[in-house]
Amino acid sequence: MKNIQLVIVRQQHRFDGGAENFITNILEASGLQKLNLHIIARKWPKKYLTHSTFHPCNPIKLGRISRERGFAKAARTLWKRKHFNLIQSHERISGCHIYRAGDGIHQIWLEQRCRILPKWRQKILLSSQFHNYIMEAENKMYQAPELKAVICNTKMIKKEIIERFGLTSNKIHVIYNSINTKKFIPANEQEKINIRKQLHLPLQSRILIYVGSGFERKGLAAAIHAVAMTHYYLIVIGRDKKEEKYKKIANELGCTNRIMFAGIKHNMCQWYQASDGLILPSLYDPGPNVILEAMACGLPIITSTTCGGKEFIESGKTGYICDALNIPSIRDAIMDLPPSTYSSHISNYIRKKTISLSSDHLTQKLISLYQTVMD
Repeated sequence: MKNIQLVIVRQQHRFDGGAENFITNILEASGLQKLNLHIIARKWPKKYLTHSTFHPCNPIKLGRISRERGFAKAARTLWKRKHFNLIQSHERISGCHIYRAGDGIHQIWLEQRCRILPKWRQKILLSSQFHNYIMEAENKMYQAPELKAVICNTKMIKKEIIERFGLTSNKIHVIYNSINTKKFIPANEQEKINIRKQLHLPLQSRILIYVGSGFERKGLAAAIHAVAMTHYYLIVIGRDKKEEKYKKIANELGCTNRIMFAGIKHNMCQWYQASDGLILPSLYDPGPNVILEAMACGLPIITSTTCGGKEFIESGKTGYICDALNIPSIRDAIMDLPPSTYSSHISNYIRKKTISLSSDHLTQKLISLYQTVMD
């Protein structure tokens, strides 16, 4: 491999973020440690910098546009001054060589969000200077001559980029997130009961789990409405500034006693193992890691037509794919879930879908891409 100074650009670290998990896998992959790895960010936890050099880039931010524009300008100036030869950005910054489209396409997200807003709020949203800045920066980046490749984590996002920005298919590479199938494993019946006791969950009830911060985007309202029409319990893992709004929805629907807001959890495996299925009816979700984690634990998935993770699901067999706002359809999917998944043929079949998505597989894909871009 050529002497590659690979720079990863990400504005801010979030320990529960999908992009951060992807970057961490890169930094820890033994095959990629032969590269000269660098991180450009405002801040980054030291424990994730063992095999890389951190370059702080923390310009003053006076608002949302200032935050995005300021970081983009400062990061670009920094990488040009250092003469790095391979720039991989996880932000919409023109001039990078590789862009990972982990956030999908901003315009499509706005279109999907408009589906749940009244007309007057749609107009405000679409005329927002901030959102128009993001869309302009995104378009500028995709059209920049420096851009050699785009990484997508699902086929849905690749298709959207081709349709919206006119990039050729061979410029866009679908590289799936890796999943630790030694960490995320199914539980047998007794283990499941023990975990439920430990977490103070009902032992004999049917339980769904929802995982994700940003409740509006990830479809929590639809999940609560659908669950309210069943006998299921729902565990909500994640955080949102408007959490009280969703508690109020549960209260109005009379299912408060069956909705558990658990906050952010670090040991996610036991929460999956305690559940009977994952529900994630996202308005727009490029490729959530939680679907792969839940499948590795043998759980069936209920998700939306606008979630990239849908490609891992065989509808009616390993889960169900519904419109994000079709509550009756989501309810029917819940009621059609198999009666038991632990230690079953279905559970093992679901898990097999994730076995090939190892960190070694991710490393091989990335090395191949980097070599191609550098040639």
